[in-house]
Amino acid sequence: MNSRHPLLELTLVRFREFVREPEAIFWVFVFPILLAAGLGLAFRNRPAEVLKVAATGPALVRALRLEKRLDVRPLNPSLAVEALRQGKVALVVETAPSGVTYRFDDTNPDGRAARQLANDAIESAAGRSNPVPAVDRLMREPGSRYIDFLIPGLLGMNMMGSAIWGMGFAVVDARRKKLLKRLVATPMPRYYYLLSFILSRLFMLVVEVGVVAGFGMLVFGVPMRGSLAGFGAVCLAGSLAFCSLGMLIASRARTIEAASGLMNVVMMPMWILSGVFFSAERFPDALQPAIRALPLTALIDALRASMLQGAALAHVAPQLGILVGWMVLCFGLALKLFRWK
Repeated sequence: MNSRHPLLELTLVRFREFVREPEAIFWVFVFPILLAAGLGLAFRNRPAEVLKVAATGPALVRALRLEKRLDVRPLNPSLAVEALRQGKVALVVETAPSGVTYRFDDTNPDGRAARQLANDAIESAAGRSNPVPAVDRLMREPGSRYIDFLIPGLLGMNMMGSAIWGMGFAVVDARRKKLLKRLVATPMPRYYYLLSFILSRLFMLVVEVGVVAGFGMLVFGVPMRGSLAGFGAVCLAGSLAFCSLGMLIASRARTIEAASGLMNVVMMPMWILSGVFFSAERFPDALQPAIRALPLTALIDALRASMLQGAALAHVAPQLGILVGWMVLCFGLALKLFRWK
């Protein structure tokens, strides 16, 4: 006969329920570690805060490199401005006839700080006896602001989340209710069932993208410089890739909790690494090939190129290739591994 106190038994039951809940374990233990590791790499310890700037002349590069808190990239003027628009650098320093010109977004704290550091470095290089004339060119036009950088990132994150969560929960819930077991007894080809989920998500894609993109354009004036057809093709490729990934995640999971844990493990690294809220360039160079191969990175890069730069499909072909590769690989594996019972 069990002699332990009922309160003790009930308390032990609560502990066992927690340990057997993959989703709870993920959010309590795994999520904080992943978040700390990802943000720790992005904003890792460096001498104070090292800010990336672009300079358009060798003399400027030499002067700016005297400041240890600046990471200086020599670029031609067009590439430098493009890097600023994409959030890869906080400031562009250009040679002017009478001094220097600083291009930056004054609503961005990094831009303001980089401008001050760069000006101090150039003044020091000139001996400070003769102040160097400087002109500020503030990047406030649509396509150059932080909100313009952010909206495509939010679009990509939303497409990933809705596709993976929508596919994963629906399939696992049907398996849990034994609906899949009934469907497998019908003459229906199995891939019809999987394709039906993907097609249904595509109808929702128009609404999901339209709401976020429309809000950005109407409220903040975020530009749409590329063609709507090209933008739609990028969104379609991204949604198909994530639908296939969601189907693969749900191919074997038997409970909502297990599927939720798997989906969070897959999505969380991409939320951090893929440049949703800040440029993926913040991560170490050794990680860049792996980051660029992630489907969310490819989707966000293609969306930014289409919306902000007016890039045609040919210019985002590498990103589209990555998305198509993920789609084919994940859907093929899902067909092979899918469990109907």
